[in-house]
Amino acid sequence: MSRNAQFAKPGLALTAAVFYVLLSLSIKERHGYEILKYVEANSDGRVRLGPGTLYTTLKRMLDAGLISELMDRPEPEKDDPRRRYYKLSPRGQAELGAELSHMQHALKLAGKRRVRAST
Repeated sequence: MSRNAQFAKPGLALTAAVFYVLLSLSIKERHGYEILKYVEANSDGRVRLGPGTLYTTLKRMLDAGLISELMDRPEPEKDDPRRRYYKLSPRGQAELGAELSHMQHALKLAGKRRVRAST
């Protein structure tokens, strides 16, 4: 199945927001606010998602089959009923794997060519 045009054209990288959401859900199932915090912290603040952007991105990812919403909820005393919980789908796992492979290849190529990142 080819990549959904909302995220990337075939052969091109996923958007930073989608990549970090997939990465966060590859570690564990999370609710929206927890995803938002993960993305900000693990992108070193380079990717900042406001609530509107986050939930629009999650909706598009749900529609594309990259993630799914969990129906099982934590115990009521440990949960806020307004929260929605998400998990990575098999398609999302495949897309994340493809993206990581693409990044590894690019880094290897850059190393061979002695390309240095500027800071």
